[in-house]
Amino acid sequence: MRIDAHQHYWKLDRGDYDWMRAPSVAPIRRDFLPKDLAPELERHRVERTVVVQAAATTAETDYLLGLADENTTIAGVVGWLDVEAADFPALLARYHARRGFLGIRPMLQDLPDDRFLVRPRVIDHLGELARSGRTLDLLVLPRHLPVVVEALAKLPDIRAVVDHCAKPDLRTGTLDAWCSGIARVAAHPNVVCKLSGLVTEAPPGASAARIAPAVEHVLSVFGPERLLFGSDWPVCTLAASYDRVVAVLEEVFGGRLSGDFEAKLFGENAGRFYGIGD
Repeated sequence: MRIDAHQHYWKLDRGDYDWMRAPSVAPIRRDFLPKDLAPELERHRVERTVVVQAAATTAETDYLLGLADENTTIAGVVGWLDVEAADFPALLARYHARRGFLGIRPMLQDLPDDRFLVRPRVIDHLGELARSGRTLDLLVLPRHLPVVVEALAKLPDIRAVVDHCAKPDLRTGTLDAWCSGIARVAAHPNVVCKLSGLVTEAPPGASAARIAPAVEHVLSVFGPERLLFGSDWPVCTLAASYDRVVAVLEEVFGGRLSGDFEAKLFGENAGRFYGIGD
């Protein structure tokens, strides 16, 4: 089963996508729904997807779970819950019972406090998340990686995934701090990494060769068992088509992308991490 482990749907009139006010995202400031992605999934033989929150509200989590109830291609939802709220344990228990709820993603990259992840109440609540068996998506930038390492030391049982390889600076190619930071994160065996979002971190029209150093590094530190393909559609369309996102990985990996490795990257690893079965 081929799985796209990271994509989004949204409906603008819901009104909680604050980040879409930025002029830079004007081309994707419209509705994106399952019918829009269907041709891409069919062309690339992707049977299931993980849809990830794009608004910091439980209302959007409910909306995405509703879409999952109506669309068999959606394997599950990574939603948003307030990890600092006093009632987080009760809220988590409520969503834990919902079919299709896979885990949560705090929008850490957008928060003013770079050390939010290690606030005592947040750590306590992420411990609850770990005990529930649900997962944590980490939407972070390179500067957050030392804090992620600190949090992981306090949460040895958490199952976490780094979204978009922690957004290495592919525009300037300044990767040293990112390389060391992501390697320290990868030292935690319960953490995996999504090969997603890289086309939007690179210069416009960047070649696969420009993106290759980041891809090769995460392969070296996480290994083929802990990498997940994600399109980041429709955000990826700010820089490249779905076809191009797949083609970049095919160009970087070349002849290595076959057999077991292809099966793991494009489905098996995501199925195992998120608990997605046939």
